[in-house]
Amino acid sequence: MIGTPDFREGLIYKDGGQTLEIITYQHHRKSQARAVVRVKVRDVNSGATLEKSYASNDKFQDVEVHKKDFQFLYAEGGTLHFMDVETYEQEVLDRAKLGDQARFLVENMDCIGVYFDGAFRTVTLPANVVLTVSSCEPGFKGDSVSNLQKNATTNTGIELKVPLFIKEGDSIRVDTRTGEYIERA
Repeated sequence: MIGTPDFREGLIYKDGGQTLEIITYQHHRKSQARAVVRVKVRDVNSGATLEKSYASNDKFQDVEVHKKDFQFLYAEGGTLHFMDVETYEQEVLDRAKLGDQARFLVENMDCIGVYFDGAFRTVTLPANVVLTVSSCEPGFKGDSVSNLQKNATTNTGIELKVPLFIKEGDSIRVDTRTGEYIERA
């Protein structure tokens, strides 16, 4: 059994028959009220993202997880193909199981494959990934007085806000948890 003090990003646990992976979590306590842990989780089986709140003394069933290094090969229709970097065996995963995280996958990207209940279930992506800007609005020279941003689209189809100095063809680092621009790569 695990409790809310054991929570960390990437932890997989069972809650009411659902197998959940923690994306982010926060510990809240307001004056006289009891402490609450708010988590953003992804249902490993369906790929749906949920937000939940738990009391600080709640207990959950932990899941025995095995992790291996994988490399993303390619996407074909609704499936994603990964290769185990040690044995060169290929594994297939439904795109729906990754949810929004599938949009960050780039060919030959290293990630961590997660096995539990004897089967390949999901992958954990790195905290950030380098993508190429495929299109963006023009930035004008006089607009750089403050921290203004413009819309841009990456080679994987992600739309995000970037600083005015970013132009088409630039490589940028994007946070895979929030989908926000971090820096120019």
